[in-house]
Amino acid sequence: MASLIRPSVSLAGAAASDLFGGGDGDGVSLRALGRARLGTRGGRRGGLAVAAKLRKVKKHEYPWPEDPDPNVKGGVLSHLSSFKPLKGKPKPVTLEFEKPLMLFEKKIMDVRRMADETGLDFTDQIISLETKYQQALKDLYTHLTPIQRVNIARHPNRPTFLDHVFNITDKFVELHGDRAGYDDPAIVTGIGTIDGERYMFIGHQKGRNTKENIQRNFGMPTPHGYRKALRMMYYAEHHGFPIITFIDTPGAFADLKSEELGQGEAIAHNLRTMFGLKVPIVSIVMGEGGSGGALAIGCANKLLMLENAVFYVASPEACAAILWKSAKASPKAAEKLKITATELCKLQIADGIIPEPLGGAHADPSWTSQQIKAAVGEAMTELKKMDTQELLKHRTLKFRKIGGFQEGIPVDPKRKVNMKMKEEPPLGMISEAELESEVEKLKQKIVRAKESSGEASDSGVDELIEKLKKEVDHEYSEAVKALGLDERMSTLREEIVKAKQQEQPLHPILMDKIDKLKKEFNQGLSGAPNHESLKSKLDMLNEMSKVKNAEGIASQKEELNRKLKEVLERPDLKEKVEALNAEIEDSRVTSPEDVDEGLMEKIVNLKKEIDMEMASVIESFGLHVEAIKPTSIDTSTQTSVSEVSAKMGNLNKEISNKIEEVVNSSDLKSMMEMLKMEIVKAGKTPDLSSKNKIDALQQQIKQRLFEAINSSELRQKHEELTSEISEVVESYGGSNGSLKYNDSEESSKHEESRVEVNVGGYRN
Repeated sequence: MASLIRPSVSLAGAAASDLFGGGDGDGVSLRALGRARLGTRGGRRGGLAVAAKLRKVKKHEYPWPEDPDPNVKGGVLSHLSSFKPLKGKPKPVTLEFEKPLMLFEKKIMDVRRMADETGLDFTDQIISLETKYQQALKDLYTHLTPIQRVNIARHPNRPTFLDHVFNITDKFVELHGDRAGYDDPAIVTGIGTIDGERYMFIGHQKGRNTKENIQRNFGMPTPHGYRKALRMMYYAEHHGFPIITFIDTPGAFADLKSEELGQGEAIAHNLRTMFGLKVPIVSIVMGEGGSGGALAIGCANKLLMLENAVFYVASPEACAAILWKSAKASPKAAEKLKITATELCKLQIADGIIPEPLGGAHADPSWTSQQIKAAVGEAMTELKKMDTQELLKHRTLKFRKIGGFQEGIPVDPKRKVNMKMKEEPPLGMISEAELESEVEKLKQKIVRAKESSGEASDSGVDELIEKLKKEVDHEYSEAVKALGLDERMSTLREEIVKAKQQEQPLHPILMDKIDKLKKEFNQGLSGAPNHESLKSKLDMLNEMSKVKNAEGIASQKEELNRKLKEVLERPDLKEKVEALNAEIEDSRVTSPEDVDEGLMEKIVNLKKEIDMEMASVIESFGLHVEAIKPTSIDTSTQTSVSEVSAKMGNLNKEISNKIEEVVNSSDLKSMMEMLKMEIVKAGKTPDLSSKNKIDALQQQIKQRLFEAINSSELRQKHEELTSEISEVVESYGGSNGSLKYNDSEESSKHEESRVEVNVGGYRN
């Protein structure tokens, strides 16, 4: 018997029956086709069996069902049922950065199980482990990175809008529908009371499990949701209810039908309307606030954020895909976007941070809800004191002060065409001619700035120095590779890092290896292929460093002169100087010899006071006050001072050279290496024999240095210099004088390597 398989087709009414009927008008119903094959009909030769398959097809996908609830024809939507507690506790979810905490939890569970099995008392061990766990949890959650906060904001067990609403309200009635044919389950609205005060609640609602998330469309509203929120805002304004909005959405639902129904227009309408509402509005970001989907109910007088909530124009993953062409760069994008509560409060976008328990809001939802309730009450108390006009102005100014702009600044025409920053070429690809051109242009720019304003401009110097440093480092790396020393260099680097991590001094053998590698590199550097390029770039770097130092010294001098001028123009000092001048005029003296002792003492005391003030200003700039020399010193005394200073410098150099010569001698070097080895062997807690060896070696090294420095020639020079210093000091007579300070580079070097000369011996 032949069988006929028909494809699935849409059939309707009698026309469908006619396709399967005979010539006498009798037909076969679709219901019969769906059951089984048909038997033979009487009066026909042979039998004919017909079979058909009916494929079940969803005519309309969520969230756009043709029938609100297929189970109740013409009835209410199933998601309009009351918000009920979950039957069981949600499954715990551990985030990636929380995995180290699982070790503590596992240890605590193992100890408790052991206590139950053996009957022994492990209370102390359990308390110790729990203390360590709490400390680790605190350390982890007080140093969260932006991307970690994003993950907490997206935690599947994080409390939802309705969880918070039922925790903070005395009564709550949900209101449905946008009065345009649909009720979006992703946005929930309703009226609730807090401490007897009525409020309109509007918020994004996510699901607590997969089934609820599908039902709520993962908290992504359609245009109907925003129009429902808009209707409730008008309702709240009409009745004078303050509005509280809760934001927790990755963004508006972006599908074709949403765009056809006016997603952008619905969001824009909400933005415009919220700025004109005459009731207080407080918004709370409780999870993630994404793009216009969050802003459509977030134009409030006060924007508060939970501690681990985020608020962004684009998700870190989307930003990373756009800028770095890879979603793996999302941690970097999250840091650059400034999307955390702390950063947004600094930028004055958010107005306050609501604390969360350690572990996130899902660790203690009830406590988090009470913190929200307290923050909302405080904000509403402040806003209710304002009249309507003041409230509207407050809301407008909040958004007007975000960001900043400048007018009248010319923009380079090239940047107008393409504002995207030019990517820097790879290291080593910049030619020497280009670098020389940049250096020359920068020098000309500084010269022009000096000529026009009298002040040097260091704009661009730091950037060029950094670029030259990178180029020089690259040239050194290429030279190391060309000389075949890269493997040895990397091995030595690993050994040095290992020694630093173990907080141990470098081993003498390792020091010898470093010295040998340095010598070998320096000897072979002239034969490297890029030697000329390296030398040229080093010269440019040194030149720009000198320019930078000169600019810094010039600006420091200018600032110092300004400060000194301020000291001289101080009202109290001016008053004292004027009073002293008046006293001198009253005494009618014609020459300094005629001034009496009392008046001279006043002049000297005032001069000392001014000198001390100026000295404090000079030292505040990190400069050293060398001497206080008399105001009236004859030429011979000045000459003797300069000669003594020169002799002191020469003696210091001789002492330093002698010390260096002794230190570099083979005997003393071996003794120092032995001392290092003994210190390494002794470790942090040396025994008595190790201490004695170390002390003995130290005494021997000190004795060698003292013998070298205490030579007869140096001692004779020292004695001569001491007598000359005494004569110069006597010529000064201990009188007061004016300040002298040195800010040159050579002076600072001299101060660092100065050897202090005493009558009894030498100290380095």
